[in-house]
Amino acid sequence: MAKRFTKSAINWAEFQKRVPPEEQGKFLAFKAKADLYLRRVQANPPEPPKINWEEYAKIVPVTGLVEKFKSEYAGVKIPYPEDKLSCKIDEQWKSLEPQIKSFCAEIQKDIDAAQKDIDKINALPKFDDITMEMLYDMSPQEAFDPVNRPTFWPHNPEEQPGYMTPEQKALKKH
Repeated sequence: MAKRFTKSAINWAEFQKRVPPEEQGKFLAFKAKADLYLRRVQANPPEPPKINWEEYAKIVPVTGLVEKFKSEYAGVKIPYPEDKLSCKIDEQWKSLEPQIKSFCAEIQKDIDAAQKDIDKINALPKFDDITMEMLYDMSPQEAFDPVNRPTFWPHNPEEQPGYMTPEQKALKKH
């Protein structure tokens, strides 16, 4: 008989980390089915029970029938398929490894660029600590500038002269 599995070949904890939150229910149902199957397999003994041929020879009146069954039973070999695909999978994995490494390198460049942006944002002073002068120095196009670009109170775009709603802008374009 094929060797018994003593532990699962699947790292369920790592697998669960990779499952999106909206698929967690389906994942848990799949894991429950896999565990149920494993428990059903483990419930059976690794070897079939031994047959007491002498007891059958005493009970069966036809001579030679038990010996015939015994020889045929001994001759039965259950074929287990050979593992012919693992080597192909290993070859495919080896051919994909350079592509995976190049993809990871490209993604790492994106991660590094994003980390630089995050570092710039984190280097800014806290919102409560920024003064109007600091805001003007950091981004003059967005800062309140009463000398060069005066605005009317309450200093929002809707209250300024020449303001057009998005609908008006869309009509003007046509």
